[in-house]
Amino acid sequence: MLFKKMLRDIRKHKAQFLSIFLMAFLGVFVFAGVGGESVGLEVNVNDYYNDTNLADGWIYSININDLFLYQVDCLGATTQMERQLVVDSVADFSNDPEITLHFVENNTISKFYLLQGEPLDIDDKNGVWLDKSFADAKGLKVGDNITFKFEGHEIEKEIKGIGYSPEYVYHASQSSVIPDFSKMGFAYMSYKAFPEDNISYNVLNVKFDGTPENYNDLLSYHMDGYYSSFVERSEHVSVNQFSEEMDQHKMMSGIFPVVFILISMLILLTTMTRIITHQRTQIGILKASGFKDRSIIFHYVSYGFWLVLVGAILGLILGPMTLPQLFYPSMSATYKLPSWEPAWSMNFVYVAALMVLMSIFVSYYAVKSISDEKPADTIRPKAPKISTTGFVEKLGIWDKLSFNVRWNWRDAKRNKFRALMTIIGVIGCSALLVCAFGMYDGMNDLKEWEFNQINHYDSKLVIDDEAAMSEIDDVASEVNGDKIMESAIEIESGSVKKSGSLMVLNNTDLVTPTDYDWNPIKIEDNEVSISQKMADMLDVGVGDTVKWHIMGSDKWVKTKVDKIHADPTSQGLIMSSDKLEDLDLNYTPTSIVTTEHVDKNYSAIKTANSMKDMTGSWDELTEAMWLLIYILIFFASLLAVVVLYNLGLLSFTEIEREIATLKVLGFKTGALRKLLLTQNLWFTAIGFLLGLPVGYFILKIMWESSGDSFYILPSISPANFILSAVITFALSILVNLMFSRKIKKLDMVESLKSGE
Repeated sequence: MLFKKMLRDIRKHKAQFLSIFLMAFLGVFVFAGVGGESVGLEVNVNDYYNDTNLADGWIYSININDLFLYQVDCLGATTQMERQLVVDSVADFSNDPEITLHFVENNTISKFYLLQGEPLDIDDKNGVWLDKSFADAKGLKVGDNITFKFEGHEIEKEIKGIGYSPEYVYHASQSSVIPDFSKMGFAYMSYKAFPEDNISYNVLNVKFDGTPENYNDLLSYHMDGYYSSFVERSEHVSVNQFSEEMDQHKMMSGIFPVVFILISMLILLTTMTRIITHQRTQIGILKASGFKDRSIIFHYVSYGFWLVLVGAILGLILGPMTLPQLFYPSMSATYKLPSWEPAWSMNFVYVAALMVLMSIFVSYYAVKSISDEKPADTIRPKAPKISTTGFVEKLGIWDKLSFNVRWNWRDAKRNKFRALMTIIGVIGCSALLVCAFGMYDGMNDLKEWEFNQINHYDSKLVIDDEAAMSEIDDVASEVNGDKIMESAIEIESGSVKKSGSLMVLNNTDLVTPTDYDWNPIKIEDNEVSISQKMADMLDVGVGDTVKWHIMGSDKWVKTKVDKIHADPTSQGLIMSSDKLEDLDLNYTPTSIVTTEHVDKNYSAIKTANSMKDMTGSWDELTEAMWLLIYILIFFASLLAVVVLYNLGLLSFTEIEREIATLKVLGFKTGALRKLLLTQNLWFTAIGFLLGLPVGYFILKIMWESSGDSFYILPSISPANFILSAVITFALSILVNLMFSRKIKKLDMVESLKSGE
């Protein structure tokens, strides 16, 4: 009988119970969906790294001979090592694509991952194993021949296999923000394929026991001066970039369950409170008829339990099946993995179970107080709350306030719990809206800051490594451009070591360093400036000294920090060419920037990129992030609709008798509508204002999880701030108008007799 009663009640209050179901479903759906995508990325990439035995670290030196191997082996922590010769080459195509060649000894660490053809054969002198992305872009297949030019050599090899490499999950060149696989790639060959008898290896892949920090200390202590640099796995460009991408998705998946669980429980609590208040007499009759308190409690607890349980189960099933498929197409265009499959985590079950347990607790809390009453007391209407005269009512201004203000103040004071629930609901909605629009603004600001405020050129010409300085000067003169130098560096301060970038500006006004407010700053010829985020990571400031070296060189230098600049995408050092040469380092231009649009080919130039190309590449790189932002905006708006409607319904139900009394006393529908709207706007305004810092805090956490490369300050534009406010208040007003119709249809006799 009670089960039938539950079904009737759910059907009667279907809008509220549908909201509970939707919130439970959406909370688990988004958490398990985005989580299934991020966990899937982690599982897929870790399986890939394990299958290919990705190196724990890379040691770079100009000549890794047998004695060097012996010394590394004597460190004690080294468990496995393999040396390679890694050189840059140009493939014989019209656009001179850059191909990184790996001449390997045995292919046991960071192994080539075969997709087509035959496995890599160390004894094969004539074969090459090629990057699948490059092969697809050029229409190459197994059995075709390809020619490479490097360091005065020209070799032609037969493509024996096509596949991926764990070192190139993310692969970008100096000429593009995102990979352009028609212009770049990699290839693996046996060391026997090298055109000379003697081969000088320059990279040692190592596997080791212990932490990377301890291994680095061992290297530094025993082999200082014998190698140029050591890069641990987490600092590798590909590994680090993909790790930062996963961190962003994990952070996004962590926001939803907290907000949605809280809001769904809030809706459940308000709905159950309203139903139990309305059914007070029914509960008294059930008690008088012999039903035990335990049966009544179980009956009302089951309302939320079944709805939340079904919603959570559906979310667990559908989330990982659907949402990951939205992200993978855009991500697979940038990152290369052999498998893109969502994965399951027990955390999804734990969150769903937590939501179900909370629904039981919330429903129990709503019914517990009335179940403890005697049947005779329960049948009678609940005694109205007594309103006492508070501090505000004793002020002289109280009598001058309108009836509207005084009535709403006292109603809110009598129903503090309802007021608090309404404010909390609005806080959750406005916080998500502020966070979503703040992320939207942040991505737009980052693009504007990087491509308009800092860089003012139209074309960037990437200089060929073998170009003579005279050729470079001729090109710069012809295009009216300025030469700049960009290089990867490693910076150290105390026990902290970070990878970064070096930019050497040669008195150009086409690249303008800025502070975090986008104001241009002048870096003098004898000064060194460090980026704000790099300074934060190294815990240094103006006047401190940092130690650094150019990647590939074993020459470390110490420089004092003279200034701090801010850059959204590049973290490292900026200095002049004079300062670089004062440090006894060679100034080697790597690109030419110009305000002219250059589409002419030069022998000294690898490739020319326009600002339009670079912004287009940036848009492709951030496509997955934009998708996350749009999802957040959609669910934040949906959440606002559901929450405000349910809280508005609860508010109207609780004051239905008071509204009927005022109507009998002669208050018109318009005045009563204004009465309800005033209180609604009060709570909305308070919730929105309190939601601002909460949204800002969530936004700050999101940007801090964007990794070491990006420096984004949390902010929201006035336009989107106003839009967030408009959405919140418009929904509040809309909900109020929906209940205005109920005022017209209110049965005053029935409402007033409910108190008898």
